[in-house]
Amino acid sequence: METFRDIDPASPDRPELGYNKFKRYQAGIELSMTAYDLTQTPNLWFERLLSLDPDYVSHRIEDFLNEDLPEGDATTQATVAPDIQAQAELVANQALVFAGEQVLPHIFGQSVVQLLVHDGEAVTAGTVLARLRGPARELLIRERVMLNLLQRLCGIATLTREYTKLPAPAGFKILDTRKTTPGLRLFEKYAVAVAGAYNHRLDLSSVIMIKDNHLVAAGGIPQALAKVRAENIRELFVELEVDNLTQLDEALELGGFDAFLLDNMPPETIREAVNRVRTHPKGGMRIFLEASGGITRDSLA
Repeated sequence: METFRDIDPASPDRPELGYNKFKRYQAGIELSMTAYDLTQTPNLWFERLLSLDPDYVSHRIEDFLNEDLPEGDATTQATVAPDIQAQAELVANQALVFAGEQVLPHIFGQSVVQLLVHDGEAVTAGTVLARLRGPARELLIRERVMLNLLQRLCGIATLTREYTKLPAPAGFKILDTRKTTPGLRLFEKYAVAVAGAYNHRLDLSSVIMIKDNHLVAAGGIPQALAKVRAENIRELFVELEVDNLTQLDEALELGGFDAFLLDNMPPETIREAVNRVRTHPKGGMRIFLEASGGITRDSLA
């Protein structure tokens, strides 16, 4: 089985820019994805987050535990002797795509963690994902933090895999956004990547992405572009969100954009937008295009 973390960084599968709205709640999962054309735009990509820094993971886990244990686990400390050893199994209660190989070992400090599956691996209900062995107190105290985090990551990976398996033309990719749970961004982007999708910008510092509110504040597309040209000393890629073909035409005439986000456009308008960009003298295949809004598994299929 291919493990996604082993993809060669120099391979043609390096990620491109894209867009995907991503939210997961206790009661269920909400996800909208993107269809777009990535052909011949090789310079527009972000790092695919297939691995997490161990020190970062350890520090974040410590934060999560401190949140749950401000003064220790009163119940466990009162009822479980410190010298009792225990064993436990982490079992999938439904079919899922696993994400957490680089997280689980950091949760249990003195315990032995035996991982039985890899990131990106699809498993059936009842599969033993890992075995744990160590102080009973530690297993009990850290159990809920472990379950909360892994359930979230596996939920994200499982739903993401459903989208990546849909038939798609060459150049089509599914990506995430910054719309992550505060404090969990790297973890959630990692879950997207190990499931086979790709990562968009990690933060606001990564790319200039001009959206509706920026245009309102700046006074319009020409004014926003002029300000960007004056301030973009790091030569970041510049992307503009457009809501209609009139905005797109105005932006194409101005030039200076590396990418367009086609927001909430019906399929026929998206097709026309792609045609206009590809045939415009200041457009062509160098322009990256992405679409978002109202995109579901049904519409992609």
